[in-house]
Amino acid sequence: MRTYSFLTVLLWSCMFHVIHMMPSQKRTNKHSYSERITGLSENDGKTLHRTKRGWMWNQFFLLEEYTGPDTQYVGKLHTDQDKGDGNLKYILTGDGAGSLFIIDENTGDIHAAKKLDREEKSLYVLRAKAIDRKTGRQVEPESEFIIKIHDINDNEPKFTKDMYTASIPEMSGVGTSVIQVTATDADDANYGNSAKVVYSILQGQPYFSVDPETGIIKTALPDMSRENREQYQVVIQAKDMGGQMGGLSGTTTVNITLTDVNDNPPHFPQRTYQFSSPESAPPGTPLGRIKANDPDVGENAEIEYSISSGDGSDMFDIVTDKDTQEGIITVKKHLDFENKVLYTLRVEATNAHPDPRFLQLGPFKDTALVKISIEDIDEPPVFSRPWYLIEVDEDASEGSIIGQVVAQDPDIAKNAIKYSVDRHTDLDRIFSIYSGNGSLFVSKPLDREENPWHNITVIATEINNPKQSSQIPVFIRILDINDHAPEFANYYETFVCENAKAGQLIQTVSAIDKDQPPRGHKFFFELVPEFAVHPNFSIVDNKDNTAGIMTRRNGYSRSKMSTYLLPIVIFDNDYPIQSSTGTLTIRVCACDSRGNMQSCSAEALLLPAGLSTGALVAILLCIIILLVLVVLFTALKRQRKKEPLIISKDDVRDNIVTYNDEGGGEEDTQAFDIGTLRNPEAREESKMRRDVIPETIFQIRRTAPLWENIDVQDFIHRRLKENDLDPGAPPYDSLATYAYEGNDSIANSLSSLESLTTEGNQDYEYLSDWGPRFKKLADMYGGEDSDRD
Repeated sequence: MRTYSFLTVLLWSCMFHVIHMMPSQKRTNKHSYSERITGLSENDGKTLHRTKRGWMWNQFFLLEEYTGPDTQYVGKLHTDQDKGDGNLKYILTGDGAGSLFIIDENTGDIHAAKKLDREEKSLYVLRAKAIDRKTGRQVEPESEFIIKIHDINDNEPKFTKDMYTASIPEMSGVGTSVIQVTATDADDANYGNSAKVVYSILQGQPYFSVDPETGIIKTALPDMSRENREQYQVVIQAKDMGGQMGGLSGTTTVNITLTDVNDNPPHFPQRTYQFSSPESAPPGTPLGRIKANDPDVGENAEIEYSISSGDGSDMFDIVTDKDTQEGIITVKKHLDFENKVLYTLRVEATNAHPDPRFLQLGPFKDTALVKISIEDIDEPPVFSRPWYLIEVDEDASEGSIIGQVVAQDPDIAKNAIKYSVDRHTDLDRIFSIYSGNGSLFVSKPLDREENPWHNITVIATEINNPKQSSQIPVFIRILDINDHAPEFANYYETFVCENAKAGQLIQTVSAIDKDQPPRGHKFFFELVPEFAVHPNFSIVDNKDNTAGIMTRRNGYSRSKMSTYLLPIVIFDNDYPIQSSTGTLTIRVCACDSRGNMQSCSAEALLLPAGLSTGALVAILLCIIILLVLVVLFTALKRQRKKEPLIISKDDVRDNIVTYNDEGGGEEDTQAFDIGTLRNPEAREESKMRRDVIPETIFQIRRTAPLWENIDVQDFIHRRLKENDLDPGAPPYDSLATYAYEGNDSIANSLSSLESLTTEGNQDYEYLSDWGPRFKKLADMYGGEDSDRD
């Protein structure tokens, strides 16, 4: 109650002070007071009065976050019209009226119904009016007043981020700014120290510090090394009330990372490294890896490796693996165990990107010793040269040695070697080699003009280990000898005009030679000795490997001599001298006045002037082509002639046998034998038809045996019946004819067909009785010496 009475007195005193300090125009509006003027005239004897009317308040103050047991009293509304008889009613409208603020309509007391928060709303504007209960009219015009909320320290400072992240290069100096943190306080900064924030560091000392007013975090220790510690967590506190006791506070966490700088040199973990390599390792073969450690990261840890010294600096090389920062030692040149078995290298590792700020810390490089031992292996033979060039004359005899290749085993064992020629490079087997000493010799004759170069491959193989072999190219050049005679360079079509004059040049000839003398070609031309002085033509050597053919008389006649043959001898000047004779054919032609040829043959004199030699050749070719076509057409037509259906003369059954010549009589033993026709057993077994290809092979039916004395007519009828019933018989367009001449004649048969069937000699004496017509037969068969005759 003591507190309550104090607050009431305070509010009333404040209100009274404010009302009396405010100007009159602010205490009332135009309706805030009314003037009642009472006037008395001189006759009435009355005096004038003015009565003031208006509210006795204008502004109230209220503390936020009130936690008392009762409602918080705000103030009281009162008007001069209130006589205390309860005729007036007070009404409150505006911000929070009825909900946050309630008024006693009889007394005008205002209370706060709820706890208020200045941070939500710091000012409330309300309106009040007084109404006569009886008339319902306002006794005073409506007036506006304000309720202000006084701030208390009820909000702690809050940082803009729950967590901050920052980085700073390592080895930074003291006081280097890292990051700035900021905290805000929702309290009223214009009322007391509720919103005054002060920063302090709770965690992160002694490495970092914070400015209490600005919140800037700075380094507190010099030369902090990332390699020792990379991550730091700093806790910063922000406290209001200027950091005094009782103030509210908030905290945030700052994660600080030290970034790397190149402040550490590379370092080899060991002083000596050892590797080995087979002597057959080709250049570029990796032998091993070495690595220098650098605590730095990123490009600050990039290392370049090099060979600074050592007896193997020419034989080996080192390259840097950019992914692993390792040095890869590789073979630079071919190794030879027999030459050197151990190499020593001094390898240097250097930072690729040194930082000039830390050069005073020392040299940013390190060295290590690398020893490489060479392993011996069984190597293939090695030739004394990378290739061989051999020159040989083309007249070298077979079996002559032309050169030698030499190879040896590079190993200590010095195994024996055999030589051979790769026949894929010498398919004609022109050259051979002695397997024991590598001497090459000629196996076949050489011809430079046919092939001036031969490129062969010689193989050297170890006898004890045939897998170890090597090859070497051998280039064989065939040297020229003068074994070819010169000859005309071209085929010359030379002519001389009928009206030519003596001493006229009609042709220039030149020569070629397949040989290639070292001093070049030199040819000489002259007529053969038999025609050393030719009556019609002469030859003039031009001394430049050409010669001119000159006429020796005036005028030539085609009718007398249409062609002249001029033999010319061509010599060369090499050793031995070679010569050849070439015959130049010179035709006599008709020419115009300017020497242009018109026609050359003698027959052209009889032909029309407009018909040239080319036209005659074309006509002749056409005639030959027509003749060839006629011959081909005739030959094809003959081949198309159908051959006879049955061409075998051996198959006599059912065939028509044609004889175009007369028989030879009794002396003809190859004539047709009637016994074959009479005896069916004489037929060939399984004789197939030759005119068609049967779809089914039929067996030839055997006929019943015939008697020796059967009648021929009966035999023919029987054979006709067999052919009619035979399915394998010839087709219908073939002809099977059996002629029958009737019975025997009175004189019996004169034929010798049946002479083989009789057992004894026949008596032909009766032929003498037949008359002069049969005298010749009687002489042939009747006498005993007829056979001898």
